[in-house]
Amino acid sequence: MAPDLLGQKSVLPLVESHPDLVRAVMKAHSTGNRWMEIIGGRMTHPVRLKVGGFTKLPAEEELVCLRSLLEECLPCLEVMVDALHDLADRLPDFRRETEYVALVHPGEYTFYEGRIGSTETEETVPPEQFEKVANEYVSPQSTAKWARWHRESYMVGALARFNLNGEYLLPRAAAAARKLGLEAGNCNPYCNNIAQMVECVQVVEDGMRLIDTLLEEGLDQESRTVPVTPQEGEGAAAVEAPRGTLFHRYRFDGRGLCTGANMCIPTNQNHANIQKDFEKLVPEILDRDQEEIRLMLEMLVRAYDPCISCSTHYLVVSFV
Repeated sequence: MAPDLLGQKSVLPLVESHPDLVRAVMKAHSTGNRWMEIIGGRMTHPVRLKVGGFTKLPAEEELVCLRSLLEECLPCLEVMVDALHDLADRLPDFRRETEYVALVHPGEYTFYEGRIGSTETEETVPPEQFEKVANEYVSPQSTAKWARWHRESYMVGALARFNLNGEYLLPRAAAAARKLGLEAGNCNPYCNNIAQMVECVQVVEDGMRLIDTLLEEGLDQESRTVPVTPQEGEGAAAVEAPRGTLFHRYRFDGRGLCTGANMCIPTNQNHANIQKDFEKLVPEILDRDQEEIRLMLEMLVRAYDPCISCSTHYLVVSFV
């Protein structure tokens, strides 16, 4: 996001022009990697999780170390929030009303539990009925599935979570949201990255709180997992991944072998919404030069935080 707003092709020129910001980002990234390593066993694709619990729980000294790292990360987050605040007026002023979908849970800015909520209705849907929400279909212009619920498209991700759960942010995260001008009802998709910044503050703040609780109550290494007996059955769940809500369903036979699976990933759910954004944005910017048009369209895609491949190869802009 920062390179786009500063007119750079990548983060590399920022090493010279904004060294403090780059150091802060690298420190925060390193903290996240260490966090994953302590909990999951390695920095990417964690290996300690299993059906029924964990193969190994963090030792008390590891939790103390992680608590210290998170606290040291707070000044880095302040640098990042300040930088985004200074760049906020460079964000494209684009708005399109749409539906926002995320997990909701009473009194909590939730990522891991709750029911599926929408800005279009007060009714919520249990995760095991996620197909009623996604309503996946294939668009003639795409090989990927699209999704829709109450409107012709919906958005998942940090902005959706904020619009549905923003009132439950912890104090530091709420202060960051105020400083960045993020308010409930925001319908500018470019602000999704702003919401992600607020969530970075939220998870660090909440992580410190959770570690304090664990250190106070203690971790029972013997209860790290519960016995699981294979049996025929089916289950579904939903979790908030950084880029949006992930729905997943699995079916198992009596031997514990998976006989069916269905995963509805965030990027697919956002496809239709990105297209509808394009359809409204393009007519509004046709008076600009071609490079600016191309950049604004690419920035829009990147704002949704797709995978690295999608963020760089999602679209080819042709002028006729």
